[in-house]
Amino acid sequence: MNDSDNIQEGNEETLLEFPCSFSIKAMGKDENDFDTHVTTLVRRHVTDLSEGAVKTRPSKNGNFISVTVTITATSKRQLDDIYYDLTADERVMMAL
Repeated sequence: MNDSDNIQEGNEETLLEFPCSFSIKAMGKDENDFDTHVTTLVRRHVTDLSEGAVKTRPSKNGNFISVTVTITATSKRQLDDIYYDLTADERVMMAL
């Protein structure tokens, strides 16, 4: 028996216990409502973003912006899907 035998389909092992509060950060150029764009990408996977869930921080010179969205994550699959959408988007330079 190996570790992969312990992983049920769709229920991969993770150190997180769901549901849990989880912060997702995306960075990109501070143009064309980047914060709204990131929030829209996350909302595809989260139906109940609370008020104050989105925080932004401009870079020192104002060329870039980081957007942090705090969600109640329900599964590893949900987080994987969010990160896939963020990293696949050409406007997102980095997602953490």
